[in-house]
Amino acid sequence: MHRIPIRKLSFADSFANFVRYKVSKYNNMSTSRPSLGYHILALATILVWGTTFASTKVLLTHGLTPPEIMFYRFIMAYVLTWICSRKVWADTWMDELLLAVAGFTGGTLYFLAENTAIDYTITSNVALVVCITPVLTALLTSLVYRERITGRLAIGSIVALLGVGFVVLNGAVLQIHPLGDALALVAALAWAVYSVVVRRFDGRYTTWFVTRKVFFYGIVTMLPFIASGMGGGLHLDKLSIPVVAGNVLFLSVVASMLCFYTWNLVLEKLGTIRASNYMYTQPLVSLVCSVWVLNEPITSIALLGTVFVLVGIYIAQR
Repeated sequence: MHRIPIRKLSFADSFANFVRYKVSKYNNMSTSRPSLGYHILALATILVWGTTFASTKVLLTHGLTPPEIMFYRFIMAYVLTWICSRKVWADTWMDELLLAVAGFTGGTLYFLAENTAIDYTITSNVALVVCITPVLTALLTSLVYRERITGRLAIGSIVALLGVGFVVLNGAVLQIHPLGDALALVAALAWAVYSVVVRRFDGRYTTWFVTRKVFFYGIVTMLPFIASGMGGGLHLDKLSIPVVAGNVLFLSVVASMLCFYTWNLVLEKLGTIRASNYMYTQPLVSLVCSVWVLNEPITSIALLGTVFVLVGIYIAQR
């Protein structure tokens, strides 16, 4: 009987096989049940976005306009994401059209509607109305993808939304400003549409490619507003001011390039509904910033709202 010779693997081959095994095992686990890491990533993304209000406010006080700020953010983010993905076009024209819709809704329409709403209503109203985005996302996802909204998810969302109301109002009385509140609602709906559209590309394109195309079409659809002189056009000379340059870099590299990538990733791994529920935590970040940076008072109602938000998210994510 002849023995079959056994080839000894080198250390490099053994290590490569080990890595392939671990990656394959991780992919199988992430397919059946998303890991805790994606939940942490979703929360971290929302926490960063919660601090962008303060950064944007600094730029506004230095004379930059909302369309201009978004334009700078997306231009720099697009250039950086080009390094990670150089695929030019989607595989079909329908996918390319949907990417354009994602860029318009998640970029131009969302930012313009939200920032314009602040001119016609109070900031707390905008923050409160925009926070119904998870509810709108759940309804659109159920309508488009025929996903059933479970009772636990619905209860958790209601509890969290109620907590958001307590946190945002912080003991104040709700005042209605029809035009501004309607624009805030448009912003919330725009982001919900963006989340639902991006989900269509799950597994068919890399997350970097989808993110870069969103930036590209955000820039393209913003150009007409810039060209029309909306908000006073561009103020390139102000970019030489250190505090302006620093905040633009933060908004471009961290809040745009990295956070849009991580958000698109958690939308793919957790699903649009579960990921969107983390948006309820954004007012909590704004509350902490207002107390820590602006020395604004915090009421017992806001603290109660914080508890409601955390409990609601826990129920919804179970």
